[in-house]
Amino acid sequence: MNPTNSSLLSRRQWLGSGLAACGYLATGGLALARAEETPAPKGYTVPGPVTNLHLAPGLKTRLVSEHPNGERTYAVIFAKGDEIMSGLTEFAVREKLAAGHFSAIGALEHARFGWFDRARKAFRDIPVNEPVEMISLIGDLGLANGAPAIHAHGAVAFPDGHVRGGHILEAVAWPTLELFFTAYPAPLVKERDEETNLFLFNLNTK
Repeated sequence: MNPTNSSLLSRRQWLGSGLAACGYLATGGLALARAEETPAPKGYTVPGPVTNLHLAPGLKTRLVSEHPNGERTYAVIFAKGDEIMSGLTEFAVREKLAAGHFSAIGALEHARFGWFDRARKAFRDIPVNEPVEMISLIGDLGLANGAPAIHAHGAVAFPDGHVRGGHILEAVAWPTLELFFTAYPAPLVKERDEETNLFLFNLNTK
C-alpha cells in the first residue's frame, strides 16, 4: 500500500462547511470543508473528505448518453496507478454533479476497505496489499455541505478465488477500472447524523 496516498485519502464526508448547494467550486479549485480533527485508533480510519484530487492523472471521461429527463451517463476510465476515490471525486467536482449512482469492474494494484465500527465511529481498516480483480464496485453521490460526497462499496477476488470487500477507503487501479456513472438532474442532500458522525441522505432536504 502506498502510505502517501493512504494519508491523503479517506472516505466521502465533507465536514464543517457552510457552502451553498451549488457553490462548491472556488477560484483555482474545490472549496474543501475541513475534517474533524479526531485521531483514529491504530488500524482504523475516521470518516473525512477526499482532500487530494490529483491522484488519477490517467483518468479519461466521456459523456455517452443524455436523456430527455436530464439524466446523463458517463464512461469514466481509470488508467494504471490512478486512485479511484480521488479521481471519481475530481470528476464529480468538474462536472458539477449533485446526485447519481455508478458501477464498475476492473483490477487493482492495492486497496484499503473499511468496516464501520459503531462504537468507535470509525472504519476498521481491511487492507489489500496485492493485485486483485475488482469483481464489483457500486456507489452513489449526493451533496454534503454543498460538495459532492462519494459513497462506494466493493468486492475483490484474490488469485485463489477468495473474496474480500467493504466500504472503499482507497483503491489504486491496475491496469484499468471501467466505471459508468449516471447523473441525476435533481440534487440529493446528505446531512450529518449525530449518532454515527456520518453524512446520510435526507430526502426531505432540497
